[in-house]
Amino acid sequence: MFGSLGLARFGYTMVLPSMQEGLHLDNTQTGVLATANLIGYLVLAVIGGAAASRYGPRLVIGAGLSLAGIAMVLTGLANGFYTAAAWRALTGIGSGASNVPVMGLLASWFATKHRGLAAGIAVSGSSLALIFVGFLVPRVLDIYGENGWRMCWFIFGGVTLLIAIGGFFLLRNRPAERGLKPLGAEREDAVLIPNVEKFHWGRVYRSSAVWHLGLVYVAFGFSYIIYMTFFTKHLIAEGAYSQEAAGSLFMTMGWVSLLCGLIWGAISDVIGRRRALIIVYLIHATSFSLFALWPAPAGFTLSAVLFGLTAWSIPAIMAAACGDVFGPRLAPAALGLITLLFGIGQAIAPSIAGAIADATGSFFAAFLLAAAVALLGAVGSYTLRPASTMPINDSL
Repeated sequence: MFGSLGLARFGYTMVLPSMQEGLHLDNTQTGVLATANLIGYLVLAVIGGAAASRYGPRLVIGAGLSLAGIAMVLTGLANGFYTAAAWRALTGIGSGASNVPVMGLLASWFATKHRGLAAGIAVSGSSLALIFVGFLVPRVLDIYGENGWRMCWFIFGGVTLLIAIGGFFLLRNRPAERGLKPLGAEREDAVLIPNVEKFHWGRVYRSSAVWHLGLVYVAFGFSYIIYMTFFTKHLIAEGAYSQEAAGSLFMTMGWVSLLCGLIWGAISDVIGRRRALIIVYLIHATSFSLFALWPAPAGFTLSAVLFGLTAWSIPAIMAAACGDVFGPRLAPAALGLITLLFGIGQAIAPSIAGAIADATGSFFAAFLLAAAVALLGAVGSYTLRPASTMPINDSL
């Protein structure tokens, strides 16, 4: 998660102002670069999840993360908009091939009652990356000047390649490979999981349950990526922040978000995935609104803290929900499909937000749009059914 999302996607947020200046890009083009990355992610989301279900997550994760690392290094060599877009797309392909199987892997290692907590711990990798990037990027830019953004991508890519190598040797597809059973597994789990696994993974794609989860997930993809992509740009361009000050607030958001997935994953284990999603979406809507409506240090800080408290909770809850409904064998395929829908929202949002900013001269309307979509996510979450009433054979 640190490499496939934290560096490959969110590293762009901190590098964006310097990269935009170095390649002479307008806001629409910077949005398109983010969209290119997310389209690449979208392409491999379903394929990566299905491949992990068939061939095992370990191999798919290692290959995907290696590709993302190489593509980040190539991004640092880009000499214009089109080459940058190509390498950002390739980075997204590697991210999609590695991130979805990682989250799906948790369903094999953890029983239902611990799955939300486990997913929450896993997504904290993105928080660690925010801390790392917020600290590193301003210093690298200060040392290397106009080529600093290139050096940042070289560092991001190198670190990700090291993680890919470590993951290949350390990850295992299932506890049985170590003579273990899933953490927290009880007799009931052993009875339920084989019944689910009798279904071919293609049945997942015909389940109304997975499509409902996916449509709710779209709201997160569309709304949060606007906030994350243009966070630093907005602070510098419209908040009169320096690169160092923006990096400090970005790092603060990372520190605040460090335990958010763990906390909300555990909360969803107790109060249910539906209630947890409603609360989180409402907090996101508040955060994005504050970022637009209170353009002062206090408003920016409160917005960053609110988002940090809930930042990666929705992916953690969604990963747990897929495990609840579809079981460990089919969870990666289910997660891949809902990530496809999530990715559609995520892919189109930056280009729309960038175009709005160029047309209006401000990101004000773009952040309000993100808030409105987050509110729609809360409404959609309210209509979700409990996992126990969303069987896999409830087909469209």
